Parts: sequence; structure tokens; C-alpha cells
Amino acid sequence: MKKVVMRLLVVVAITALVAVFTGGCSKKPVIPPDSTKKVSGQTSSTDYQTDSGAYSENSLAIEGTLDDTTSTSDSGSGTPGEQSDEYKQMHGRSTTGLSPVYFDFDQAIIRPDMADRMIQNAEYVKQVSNTVIVEGNCDDSGTKEYNLALGEKRAINIREYLINLGVEATRIRTVSYGEDRPLFYEQTDFARSQNRRADFVID
Repeated sequence: MKKVVMRLLVVVAITALVAVFTGGCSKKPVIPPDSTKKVSGQTSSTDYQTDSGAYSENSLAIEGTLDDTTSTSDSGSGTPGEQSDEYKQMHGRSTTGLSPVYFDFDQAIIRPDMADRMIQNAEYVKQVSNTVIVEGNCDDSGTKEYNLALGEKRAINIREYLINLGVEATRIRTVSYGEDRPLFYEQTDFARSQNRRADFVID
């Protein structure tokens, strides 16, 4: 008799548990969203707050990006087009520590007033282990072909000068850009004189 009662109690207990788990959580009706009404506690993608400190596309910074590496200062940290005229005259596109050498119109001979710059550049190049690239540049007078050839002559003459000052020939490369990389774009005598230049770039 006890066994029958025990079995009956177990069956009743199991039935009660099943009823609790299956019937205890009543199903809630699913209501499709109404595009014309807001459900309390929810916001649409266009409901960003625009108060101070809250996210809004209107509150994002206008200038600059996360990978912005340029500078608007005249300290020379930006690209040549963003630097001051004074900085470009002093440094051209040369590596920091080196100075550009300027040429007379239609000439590839190194001017006497550029001798000190050549000596300083040679001493700097001797102290570093990398190759130096001499970049020959021209103003926009003449044809592109002529200016490429003239830029090459200027770079080669600079190379020979550096070798005479004790720089190893194997550490000097030359390239001519002709008129293709001006630093100054104005059609003036001054701008052209600044584009007749050789730059020194450490590779």
C-alpha cells in the first residue's frame, strides 16, 4: 500500500512541475512595430540627443581625422605645400639637417655662394650610414625633356662635388624631376629661382 501511495505522490509531483514549467509562463502576443508611433522606452536611429555631451553627427569635429599627420603651423612639420615660404626657401624638400642648393637660370654649375652649403651637407652625409638621394629640379622654362636633362646634370654635378668632399660614391644616388615638382607655383622670377634647386634626401 505504501508503494502505491509513494508512486501516486511521485506522479502528482511530476505533473505539478510540468504544469508550472509549461503553463506558468503565458505567451505574450507579438505586436508588429508601427512606423508612425514610438514604443515607450525605444528610440529610432534618428533620435540621437543633441544636448551638450551627447552623441550627434553635428557635434563631431569639422577639421582633422584620426590619422591626420599634417600640421598647419609654419614649423615645417607638414607637407611642402603647407609650409611657409621661408621654410621652403631654407629647406626645400631636403631631409632635416641638409640644405638645398640653388642654381642660376639654365645652369648646372654650382654657384660659389652655395659652397658652404655643400660642405655642410657633405659633413652631415658622412655622419649617417644611409644613402643620400640628390634630386635635381628646374623651373618651368623650356620643354619637359630639356628640364629633365638639366635636372639630371645638376644632380650629377652635386654628386661629383660630394665625392670631392669625401663622401663615398656608392652612397650617393641621383634623380631628376625636371619641372614636375615645383615648390613655388607662382609665375614670378622669385618662384622660378626657388624651383631651380637640388634637394638632399636621406634614403
